[in-house]
Amino acid sequence: MESKLSNVCRHVFRRLTNSGHKESRTGPLRVAMIGQKGVPATFGGIERHVEELGARMSAQGAEITVYCRRSYTDEVPDSYRGLRLVVTPTVASKHLDAIVHSVTSTLHALISGADVVHYHALGPGLAAPLSRLAGAKVALTVHGLDQERAKWSGLARRVLGTAYWMSGHVPDAVITVSKALAQRYIDDFSFTPTYIPNGVAPAYRGEPLGRLASEFDLQPGQYALFVGRLVPEKRPELLVDAARHLPEGCKVVLVGDSSFSDDYVNRLRAAASADDRVVLPGYLYGSDLAAVLENAGVFVQPSDLEGLPLTLLEALSYGLPTVVSDISPHLEIVGTCQCSGHRTFPTGDADALGREMADLFNLSADDRKAIATDCEHLLVPYNWDTAAEQLLDLYHSLVRGSVLPSTAHTLQDR
Repeated sequence: MESKLSNVCRHVFRRLTNSGHKESRTGPLRVAMIGQKGVPATFGGIERHVEELGARMSAQGAEITVYCRRSYTDEVPDSYRGLRLVVTPTVASKHLDAIVHSVTSTLHALISGADVVHYHALGPGLAAPLSRLAGAKVALTVHGLDQERAKWSGLARRVLGTAYWMSGHVPDAVITVSKALAQRYIDDFSFTPTYIPNGVAPAYRGEPLGRLASEFDLQPGQYALFVGRLVPEKRPELLVDAARHLPEGCKVVLVGDSSFSDDYVNRLRAAASADDRVVLPGYLYGSDLAAVLENAGVFVQPSDLEGLPLTLLEALSYGLPTVVSDISPHLEIVGTCQCSGHRTFPTGDADALGREMADLFNLSADDRKAIATDCEHLLVPYNWDTAAEQLLDLYHSLVRGSVLPSTAHTLQDR
């Protein structure tokens, strides 16, 4: 252990002392992805984002290393979809997991000679100064305003507030996944970040509810669906309250589980246990997740805070009517809707949410066909292939030291 630590220190010191003398080298671009929990993606928008973009950039010749946490999946293969997967140590606790993993991953990335170290989310970006000092180019993607998440205590929020300030001063490039986040950086830091929105994969069709129908008494088209982490800022408790507005025979399905939010989830399960219309199956993956999406009657996203929710994009890929809170990231996605199938409600208003849900269960077959067509138009800006090309162009621009690429979206593009 002592010998390994000495080797790490020696490699990092050598890179730090040589950071001002940039050596030219040949070979593919080497990128380190840090901040995600792991790949293959099971749950979590950041994990899906990293997998989809990384796999596409790898196919275009870049060497992408994705740093993983042992706790995310049962087994971590050496590679997946062309990505190199590396497990680095961390401390599995609510407050230390992300930052410790980010530091150990950063040290490994610098030893491995990464050209670009790309941090995902604000907390992991606290390690970005190490990469800058070592001469690597630093990118940071802002997936949300983590310092505003309700699950964090006062001290954690102050630390994440520092991470937010650093995100406006340390990285060579800041990327946001939504226009609302980009505008926040313009307002707070007086620069325009690179806006590269999330993409969405085609829907997996033809999945029956199967065991889910019998286990949870679900009928196609007869339930409202929520998918996501069960954390306070996503407000799944509003759906428990709103369930009383549902037509007879309809249910609410909350797909997800704790993310260092056990106390909140315990309270949520206790409230749901008093109403047999509310079902909590935990996290669902693969064909089970595809089945509950394809057979849902309505998709609901009641969050107080989001970046650009992949779950909402996925719901639209299945042509589902939606009810979302009236926060800016949701309005970016469904605000141009030309039909009556995508509703908003005042954030935090369970009664308004319940009324909108109930109304959408009364849609005709023709209404649902029109909604599915509108969903296709709403999803046009959200393309993983395009996003990967834009991100790879940005990496090359950083390494060359040139201006940011014109292929990245501006805020006026949509």
